[in-house]
Amino acid sequence: MPELRVGERQWTVAAGSNLLDALNQNGVSVPYSCRAGSCHACLVKCVEGLPSDNRPDALSHEQRQQGWRLACQCQLIDDLQVETFDPLRDGLAAQVAASDWLSASVLRLRLTCERPLRYQAGQHLVLWAGQVARPYSLASLPQEDRFLEFHLDCRQPGAFSDAARRLKIGDPIRLGELRGGALHYDPDWHTRPLWLLASGTGLGPLFGILREALRQDHQGPIRVIHLAHDAGEHYLAKPLQAMAASRPNLSVELWTAAELPAALAQLRLVSRQTLALVCGAPDSVDAFARRLYLAGLPRNQLLADVFLPRG
Repeated sequence: MPELRVGERQWTVAAGSNLLDALNQNGVSVPYSCRAGSCHACLVKCVEGLPSDNRPDALSHEQRQQGWRLACQCQLIDDLQVETFDPLRDGLAAQVAASDWLSASVLRLRLTCERPLRYQAGQHLVLWAGQVARPYSLASLPQEDRFLEFHLDCRQPGAFSDAARRLKIGDPIRLGELRGGALHYDPDWHTRPLWLLASGTGLGPLFGILREALRQDHQGPIRVIHLAHDAGEHYLAKPLQAMAASRPNLSVELWTAAELPAALAQLRLVSRQTLALVCGAPDSVDAFARRLYLAGLPRNQLLADVFLPRG
């Protein structure tokens, strides 16, 4: 059976064991979120030996050459020595610039970095508060904001959200890997209808993409739909409505969960050239996507980023 080594610790595991489970079940704490190879919270570095990897495409060639692997996607087949991701050694230093509540459950966290970070609207970062890590999408825009902004859903207790509630201005925080998901704005879309459909804090990255589209003077109609549990959770209602008031091609619709079935039934495409960007919880993304496909949207014109629950 393969032997797994971390630092001075070494133990035997069953062949084919998942690397993330083998580490966490034996007292080596490795954070994770999606277990699907998307969030990159479970990065580990192979020092000696290599595991079987289900998602070799999930990391860059350079990262793989350096030995990095996603523990959730790896199985142990031979002896392996790994190092866990150390945010103090491997992460980028940042500090809290602002922390405030946009609604009863959405915490806005603004960070400043020790050095400029090159990113695009729609990307996400792994945030480390001490030894607790969680991936969050960026809601800021690099061309306009001097900070990195994140919208944290704190409705349910969680290790990172609980730590985030205690953060104060000036507190240190570390940043892990910058990732690009499916969401982005393409200047070639300049005249095409653009729909941005979000549930909950899925609005965060789409808010950044909306600002990028407006910054590039998007000429086609833009339709923003935000689905929330109730009216009090439309946490960006005022800035969105202010933007719509000054942009004749921008419309904003605020839906609640109770209104969703009827609102979806009324959803109609005005053009088969429409591009739809969808973000949020799996059930909501699925509901939006199903309705858009039924309405005639070509599948390659829908881009989706799903906020997978932990576990």
